[in-house]
Amino acid sequence: MPLVAKILAGFVVAYALSPIDLIPDFIPILGQLDDLIIVPLGIFIVMKMIPEDLRKELQEKITEEEQEKKV
Repeated sequence: MPLVAKILAGFVVAYALSPIDLIPDFIPILGQLDDLIIVPLGIFIVMKMIPEDLRKELQEKITEEEQEKKV
């Protein structure tokens, strides 16, 4: 996974878990709206930064591990 994607993923997780927001949550509607836009947008961008072949490889690995757990 590219270093930039890892760093951006870290920022997205930190932003989602952080009590500090760009727009404070006590402001009606806008406070929650920034979380509902920034976090999914960040996840989308990170997913686009991961190479397609790596994403497929990891998805196959997850599928194999899930099947082993069922047995």
